[in-house]
Amino acid sequence: MMEEFGDNKVEVGISQPAAAPVLQPVTLPTTLSTPVVPENLAGPPQYFTPPPPSQVSPQIFTPSTMASHATTTPFMPPPQPATSFTQPPMATMPQSSYGQSGVGNPSNMQNPSSQPSFGGNASVNVPFDSLPDLNQQQTGEGSGLFFGWGSSIVKKVMEKTKNSVDSVITTLDPGMAPIIHSGGDIEVIVASDKEVKVAAIRDAFQKIFGRATVFGQASSSNIAPQPEGYAAGLKGAEERIENLRRNSLVDEKQCLVAVESFIVELLPDKWFDIGCIVLQDPKYDINLEVFTQATPVPSQFVQQAQTNTPPDYNLRWSGLAVTVGEVIERSNPGISRTDWHYSFTGMSRRDMIFSSAVMLAGLYKQKVPHKSW
Repeated sequence: MMEEFGDNKVEVGISQPAAAPVLQPVTLPTTLSTPVVPENLAGPPQYFTPPPPSQVSPQIFTPSTMASHATTTPFMPPPQPATSFTQPPMATMPQSSYGQSGVGNPSNMQNPSSQPSFGGNASVNVPFDSLPDLNQQQTGEGSGLFFGWGSSIVKKVMEKTKNSVDSVITTLDPGMAPIIHSGGDIEVIVASDKEVKVAAIRDAFQKIFGRATVFGQASSSNIAPQPEGYAAGLKGAEERIENLRRNSLVDEKQCLVAVESFIVELLPDKWFDIGCIVLQDPKYDINLEVFTQATPVPSQFVQQAQTNTPPDYNLRWSGLAVTVGEVIERSNPGISRTDWHYSFTGMSRRDMIFSSAVMLAGLYKQKVPHKSW
């Protein structure tokens, strides 16, 4: 087609489509070759089993590890062929002797070579006749293994526990100590109702025997209020015990304790206050006497007590009509007549009686039969 525009001629042509490529025929092989399978992959297909979650170590993801996981493929181990598990032979347990017949005898020992072979079904023959019989009672030096030292340990633990509980109770309430430690086979009556005497005797006997019942019974003596000399002090303590028995206030076989204080001139113009403690137990025919420590008494107080005693006093042979404690109380209003020892020496009368009563209880414990406590 030709078009003319003025003097110029423009030739417009129509393009033809390109020819299609000619396909060459492909000749296929007549036979296919069999692929070669590795020996370790022969057999039924195996599948990989991941380990339990508890055995997989935790993995911490960081930007570098996340980038590597994004560009790499996780490694999968090749499947392994299945193998049969065979249980290894078990070691023979050594025989030991427990003091029973048959155990430790070489004839009863099993030969390891005679043991059955262990295959898929493994079994172990345990010689039950060789095991020690724990229920069998042993005899001889080693008998009572548990009931010997075992029971003693339990007993000590129980005693320590009890003592700890008692200590806590007595610390919180000291008045509970006489109640907790009362009881047992030891029973003592003090021939007095004064707490300074009864409490000291009670604490001493409970200290030595652990448990003891001690209480007081009012009694009096037939001597002067202020005994003078060792003989008068011993006589006053014995009079207090005899007064309870004579009036049938106690049993005739009852163990009794009496305390009597007296003054004595041990050195020229030097007087001392001493306490005499007497124990009488007719049941076991035990008679004991101990004395407390000597407490110095200023001579002026003794002289005043002698001055206040009438010359014709009928009990002058045994002592004075006025006690030294009364004279000290009148001269020093802030001091008690019953416990002037603490103001003069720093040690109470109760502590003095207690320290000597502990010795008395120790002597009594050595003489009294053990079956009674």
